[in-house]
Amino acid sequence: MRQAEKIRYLLLAAQREGNRRLAAALEPLGLSPAQSEVLRILGDNGELTVSGVGRMLVCDSGTNPSRLIERLVQAGLIERIEDPGDRRRVHLRLTATGMAKEQETRAVEDALYEAIDGLPGAAELIAPLELLVAGHPAGEALRRRIDADPGV
Repeated sequence: MRQAEKIRYLLLAAQREGNRRLAAALEPLGLSPAQSEVLRILGDNGELTVSGVGRMLVCDSGTNPSRLIERLVQAGLIERIEDPGDRRRVHLRLTATGMAKEQETRAVEDALYEAIDGLPGAAELIAPLELLVAGHPAGEALRRRIDADPGV
């Protein structure tokens, strides 16, 4: 197996394993990893439009932000607010219940991140992975998230 092929499959396997672990940890909260990502984006950024949320989603590219958001609206976790200046624009924000669920999601993620942070060589993986995704849609979505994060 070529080095590049091994790297590709290791990245895919690590992504799938991480997503499987996250999904299992989120199951008691009644959320999928993609739904939790929407909650975290709104929790970190406050009020955004649907397209604003969509531009920051890193989850599976086949995921439709409108469907994700609709499920979260129906669950009472997100509310829609009409833009007074442009009725065609709708803003989204977390409800009180959504804020509480976002905090629970944050705790689940923090536990996963602690496990990853404890891996030998974890910090050295960041630069090559950033190079791998730079200029591509998921990499750009992540860059927008990082740029918007005041804690970075």
